[in-house]
Amino acid sequence: MDSIKSFKGYGKVNAIEDRDFKRNTRRRLIIIGVSAVILLVIIIGAIIGVLARKSDGGGGSSPTPSPSSSSSSPSTSIRAVCSVTRYPLSCSSSLARTINGTDVTDPEELFKLSLKVAIDELNRVHSIPDSVAAVATDPMVRAALDVCKELFVDAIDSLNGSVSSMVSGSLTGSKITDLRTWISAALTDQATCLDGLDNTTGDARAKMEAAMVNSTQFTSNSLAIATKILDILEKLNIPLHRRRRLLSEEEDVVVSLKNQRRLLLWLETAKPNVTVAKDGTGMFRTIQEAVDAAPVKGKNPFVIYVKEGVYTEYVIVYKNRTNVVLMGDGMYKTIIDGSKNFIDGVPTFATATFIADGKMFMAKDMGFKNSAGPQKHQAVAARVKSDRSVFLRCYFDGYQDTLYAHTGNQFYRECDVTGTIDFIFGDAPTVFQNCKIRPRQPLANQQNTVTAQGRIDENENTGISIQGCTFSPFGNVTAPTYLGRPWKKYSTTVVMKSEIGGVVNPAGWYSWDGVTTPPDTIYYAEYKNTGPGSDVTGRVKWAGYKPAISDEEAARFAVEQFIQGADWLPDTGVMFQSGL
Repeated sequence: MDSIKSFKGYGKVNAIEDRDFKRNTRRRLIIIGVSAVILLVIIIGAIIGVLARKSDGGGGSSPTPSPSSSSSSPSTSIRAVCSVTRYPLSCSSSLARTINGTDVTDPEELFKLSLKVAIDELNRVHSIPDSVAAVATDPMVRAALDVCKELFVDAIDSLNGSVSSMVSGSLTGSKITDLRTWISAALTDQATCLDGLDNTTGDARAKMEAAMVNSTQFTSNSLAIATKILDILEKLNIPLHRRRRLLSEEEDVVVSLKNQRRLLLWLETAKPNVTVAKDGTGMFRTIQEAVDAAPVKGKNPFVIYVKEGVYTEYVIVYKNRTNVVLMGDGMYKTIIDGSKNFIDGVPTFATATFIADGKMFMAKDMGFKNSAGPQKHQAVAARVKSDRSVFLRCYFDGYQDTLYAHTGNQFYRECDVTGTIDFIFGDAPTVFQNCKIRPRQPLANQQNTVTAQGRIDENENTGISIQGCTFSPFGNVTAPTYLGRPWKKYSTTVVMKSEIGGVVNPAGWYSWDGVTTPPDTIYYAEYKNTGPGSDVTGRVKWAGYKPAISDEEAARFAVEQFIQGADWLPDTGVMFQSGL
């Protein structure tokens, strides 16, 4: 009976039973179809998961790709990073060797690797001056090679500091500017080595230049990457929010005059940590002893009060002495005096009476003099490599090459500078405000040139900015006098809102040799100057000279933008003008 019922549908059935049967059948088919789709999705997902794990090289879940790795490969990133450099082939090959097949695509990581490549090459080059000196017979050559070794150490320190500064977090606008300053210093150090070998006997310069090709190119590559890092991120489609963060931290700082006055009061009344006096009434009789007593890498100002007197000594504020402050009794009362010079066989770099290497150095009411005289040619009174250094009411007294503003952000306020040929020179980002610039009579058949700026790379952020100063003669000056001459290919000098006396020749500027037109790559400009020597109608007609620039362009060379002064000068207590 049951068996018969089971075959019931085989024959005819009534309409109601047939309708119910069809409805139930459709329901079953829908359920089966949905289940099949779900099963298919699960299978496909499992297959994709297996393939992803295999492509990742092993088990475990695949990490979420970073923005950069999702849009570029290592080779693509290297090409993008190196495309902005002056030496793209050396950049690409050196980075490819360094990553050695690893999956490095982040431009910031590639930038750090470029710095390490330059450091490694400088470490290799550091030993070469010894081998070149071993076969040199000219004492001047050997002395210049000793300077090269010192400069290589400085360059390595600048690049190592750049790498260390990137460990604490991602790049910011102000950090990029700092990096450019430090890498520029490393590039300048290498150029200075070769400068010291100019006009020497033998082939030492040629040997050193050949040995330094890679180190200079690698350093230049790092500088270009730092300068163009934001463009690189955009080219690689790094998410906009990341680039916005880089820019948003580039703050427009407004300087508080009230805060400046408070700090200036501290500066005027600061109790010294130590006192120097020639007559024995202080803790030390020499300034160098007092500087050596400063703490290593000091985080707070170490104030050295130097009583009135002429201190005939050579003073070095070494790199490991930071935040040292020298305070005298007046720029014409407390004087450090020396007489090293080029004619007596000392390289220009080593002739300085006073040297400031330690960061955040400050001098107030001090005089720095080289008394060698004009007949001894290059004779530096003060050489400054201190980043974020300040000189307030200081006197720099010399003839040729008086003030060597070598590297690092520098600010001079209410200072007097005298000299003849290139008496303000170097490759630092430097601002002079409210200073007296005083050319003096040189030797017969010589002309005065106030500045000689040494920028060698288009990506450097260096130059000489003279703002609100006066140009007037020191004594009777009959020799032709010029605002400056371009020392290097990208030499940069701007004179703005200054009073230029009649001592300055109507041409205004002088070419390096007085004959050859400088390259178009220089940047020389004047802005709203006054005085009988400020008439630009008779100025030179160089392509790189601008007799007038816009307010916006001039602002680039003011304290706030040019040396980021609004970020650090308020802490020194020195009064300054942030913009135009």
